Amino acid sequence: MTSYTRHVGSDAAVVEMAHTVRRHVFMEEQGVSEAVEMDGKDDAATHVVLTDDETPVATARLRFVDASTAKIERVAVLSDYRGDGLGDRVMDAAERVAVDRGATDAVLHAQVRVQGFYERVGYTAVGDTFEEADIPHVEMRKRLD
Repeated sequence: MTSYTRHVGSDAAVVEMAHTVRRHVFMEEQGVSEAVEMDGKDDAATHVVLTDDETPVATARLRFVDASTAKIERVAVLSDYRGDGLGDRVMDAAERVAVDRGATDAVLHAQVRVQGFYERVGYTAVGDTFEEADIPHVEMRKRLD
């Protein structure tokens, strides 16, 4: 079993690792424009990155939308690493960081095609489907313990 290293922070090195994964997944695979993906919110966020040796392979970003609600965003796993539980691991790490910083709730905008993944890790859809980056999304929420 591969051992992955977790990096958490907002320093330039962690942000660049997160960008590496996000460029592959969102910009190259999904065709999201750089202007949309690199939205200027990274400096005000905390990033979680999992690496395999020195290679960034999974990431998530979190920001607080109010004193007790963390918004988890930009969750991505490189295609060669999907199916190995890294989505679960990066979500768990992001939620732990959120709880450690006072969050009692998490919210995210899930791409509809992966809504089932978020349901499996405890999120519930709220509201109607909407477009974000020309991709159908749904808002989802979870109470954090």
